[in-house]
Amino acid sequence: MANVAIVGAGFVADLYMRSLMTFPWITVVKAYDIDKRRLATFCNYWKVAAAADLAELLDGPEPADLILNLTNPSAHFQVSKSCLEAGRHVYSEKPLATTMANAIELHAAARNKGLMLASAPCSVLGQAAQTLWLALRRNEIGRPYLAYAELDDDLISRAPYKSWFSESGAPWPYRDEFDSGCTVEHAGYYLTWLMAMFGAVKKVIAASANMVGGGADSGALAPDFSTATMFFEGGTVARLTCSIVAPHNHRMQIIGEHGLLEVADCWDNVSRVRIRRRYQIRRRLINSPFTKQVRIFGTTHPKVSRRGAASMNFALGPVEMLKAMNERRPCRLSADFALHLNEVTLAIQNARDSAGVQVMRTSFPPMDPMPWAKGA
Repeated sequence: MANVAIVGAGFVADLYMRSLMTFPWITVVKAYDIDKRRLATFCNYWKVAAAADLAELLDGPEPADLILNLTNPSAHFQVSKSCLEAGRHVYSEKPLATTMANAIELHAAARNKGLMLASAPCSVLGQAAQTLWLALRRNEIGRPYLAYAELDDDLISRAPYKSWFSESGAPWPYRDEFDSGCTVEHAGYYLTWLMAMFGAVKKVIAASANMVGGGADSGALAPDFSTATMFFEGGTVARLTCSIVAPHNHRMQIIGEHGLLEVADCWDNVSRVRIRRRYQIRRRLINSPFTKQVRIFGTTHPKVSRRGAASMNFALGPVEMLKAMNERRPCRLSADFALHLNEVTLAIQNARDSAGVQVMRTSFPPMDPMPWAKGA
C-alpha cells in the first residue's frame, strides 16, 4: 500500500484521480489548492480529505509517500521546492520549471536530500511507447535514421474552450495553456519517447513563433508553433513540430534502413504500432501500402477510457516512482531525465527565429524498458 497527496485540484487533477483508481493499492490521503471553493468541490467529488494549507499537507498526520504537484506551470518550481525542503519525493506536472535555473535548483535539492524528483509526461511507460521501442530493439527496421513527429492540435484559440470542463467541474485552464505555449505543454509527449529510445539530445536547431495569439481573453505571446531538429547521442535525428494552429495530427514515423515504424497518436496508450516494409520492385523503391502490427502479448498496465483528447493513464509515472522506492532501485523517470527533458523543451520553446544551434548541457543514464516489454 502507498499514500500520495495532491497539490493543485484543477482540470488535470481529475485525470490523475481517474488513473490512480486503476491501482487499488494507492490511496490519495489529502489534497490542497489555493482556491478553497475548487478544493472543496474536488474533495467532495473524489472523497478525499482537504488540507488547510501546504504545510498541513506536508507535515500533518498520515504523511504521503509521494507528492503530486499538479499546480499551474508558474507555480511548479516553488511548490516542488517546498515539498523537497520538507523531505518529500515529488512528481511534477510538466514542465519541471519554466526556467533552467529553477529546474537545476530543484534537481540539486533532490540530489542533496536523497529524494526522487520526476516530471510528466509518463506516456513513455505506456503500451504504445514500449511497443515501439521493442520493435526498434528487435531491429525490425534496421538502423533508425530519422524520426518525424507531429503534435498539432488545431486552431485552439478559436475553439469553444470555455465550455471544456473536467469530470468534477474544473474549467480547462486556457490562460495557463496559452501563456505556457504548446511546446511546453505538449513536446514532452514525444520527446520522452525519443529520449528513451535514442538517448540524450546533443544539440537542437529550432524555431518558434506566435502566429495567432492566445484567444479573445489572452494577450499571451508564447509560441503557438515550433519546429525543431534534434541530434541524439545514439545517432538518430528527429524533427518535432508542435502547434495549436495546424489540424490535429499526433503521428510519428521512424524511418530505418529496411522500412518505417508508425504510431498514430502518443496521447493514446494503446495506439497501434505498425511496420511498413520497403521493397525494390524492378527499378523502383516502394514503401509497402500494407502494414504489420507490432504487438506485446500479456499484461502491460491498466488502461483508462478516453476523456477529452486523451486516453492515457496519468498514474504510470507516480506508480513507477512508488515501485522504485519499494524495490530500492533507480526510477526510470529519474531527476536527470526530467532535467534533460526540461532543457530540450525550453530550447525549442524559446528559440524564436534567432537561436541557431543550441548544445545541450544535461544528460541522463539509459532508461530500462518496462519488465513486460523486455522479452515480449
